[in-house]
Order: sequence, then structure tokens, then C-alpha cells
Amino acid sequence: MPELPEVEITKRGIEPFLVGQTIEKIVLRNLKLRWPIPKKLRTILPSLKIRSIERRAKYILIDCSAGWLIIHLGMSGSLRLLSSLNEAPTKHDHYDLYTTNNTIIRYRDPRKFGALIWTTGNPYDHRLIKHLGPEPLSEEFNREFLYQKLRSKSSKIKLQIMNNQVVTGVGNIYANESLFHAGISPIRQANKVTRPKLELLIVAIKATLERAICAGGSSLQDFYLTDGSTGYFQQQYMVYGRAGKPCHKCKTTIKSVILGQRSSFYCPKCQK
Repeated sequence: MPELPEVEITKRGIEPFLVGQTIEKIVLRNLKLRWPIPKKLRTILPSLKIRSIERRAKYILIDCSAGWLIIHLGMSGSLRLLSSLNEAPTKHDHYDLYTTNNTIIRYRDPRKFGALIWTTGNPYDHRLIKHLGPEPLSEEFNREFLYQKLRSKSSKIKLQIMNNQVVTGVGNIYANESLFHAGISPIRQANKVTRPKLELLIVAIKATLERAICAGGSSLQDFYLTDGSTGYFQQQYMVYGRAGKPCHKCKTTIKSVILGQRSSFYCPKCQK
């Protein structure tokens, strides 16, 4: 599943080509994604000017002057800039957004769990977004905030940092990596993590996400960047997907455990 770095990279990839441009049309081939795509977009969007593109958690928000498009990539979705006006769509290409300067953005989603939503209200007040926690790269996400959120939580620390109401956008890959860099076991009880350790975790989450963004994200199954290429952050994994292999730091065998139906990876010596 595309995580925050992949969504941020996608947002940055389409931004220079769309902001300031006027929408010519939208071609809808398949309306049945996670929620039905509104047919009225065919008549609403033409002639609207794109004023800005923002990201909230794993949602891409496109300001179309008269309203907002809210895009979620789901488990396997990607937005691509077409290199040719004649590039034929595949069965997994569900919609194309055209602008008057001949830019075409195509949405591909083999599993159809993504979403394209239209709202005329404030997108940050949308039911899918308004209850989300702070952005992990924001100043609001700090040690004291996290301490107050976790002080009554007896569940595992990894489950809490993947809880979108605690902090948004820290998915499985980056939660594993961040906990390693902070020296915290994913199975540690959340309210037993000390303030100094939470400070290390905050720093690790921010640094891990920033490194992933700079590396173009991870080469996840079915996910591609807007130019069709893949990221290479997976080359920097310290623990994720490395069960049974030696720790890069201490050579102890990396272990794995299932938490919240997701695989968790950690070094039993480096992480306590």
C-alpha cells in the first residue's frame, strides 16, 4: 500500500503540471472504485482552474476553484503523467484528467480500492479527514503531544504510531524502520515508553519519512511514480522484510511478529 512518502512524492510529481492550469475534461472509464465516482464530474470539472494541490495524510487534495477533488490511492493506485496523447489505456486505467495545456494525468488501480471524491466544502472537514491526527512532519507532532496521547494506552507502541488518530500517515514499513532507529521494540507497551525515548521516536519518524521522500519512496507492489519509475528506499531498510537476516548494526538475527494483522520486524538486541 502506498504510504505517506509515496503519496507526498505523487503530489509533488503532478503539482508543477496541474497548478495554474484549466481542466479541459475528465474521462471516466470505471466508476466503481472504493466509493462510486460521481458521474457529474464530467460536467462540473471542464473550465475549472486548478489553484493548488495539497496533501493530508494519504489523501491528495486538488483545489479546483469551485470545489475540491480528494484522491486516495488505495492499496495499488498510482497517478501518472502520460508521455503521449495516444497512449492507450489498460483495463486498470480508470480515469484521465485533461488540462487545456495538453497535460493528462491517468489513474491506474488494479485492486480498485482507491477513491475520487468531489466536495464543495472544506476538504479538511470531510468525514474521511477531519478526525485524523497531526501530520508526522509537523511541529504539532512532538514529544509532549505523543506522551499525552499514549499515557493511557497499554497496547503495543507500534500499533499506536500506526493509529491515524494518534499520528497520521505512519504506515507499516516506516513504523518498523522508525522504531529500529529509535531503539524501541515494536512490542513494548505504549505507555511504558519514557519521554526521552519518545523524543528519539519523534526524531526517527520524521527522519525516516524525509529519507524515504528523498529516495523516491519504496518500490511497493503495483505502485509507480508519476513518470512510471519506482523508488529505492527499500535499499535502506534496516529491519523491514529482513526476518532471519543479521542486523546491520549488531548482527543479531532479525525477528518478526504479527501485530494488528501486520508483520513487524525488529532486532531483539538493538530494540528494547
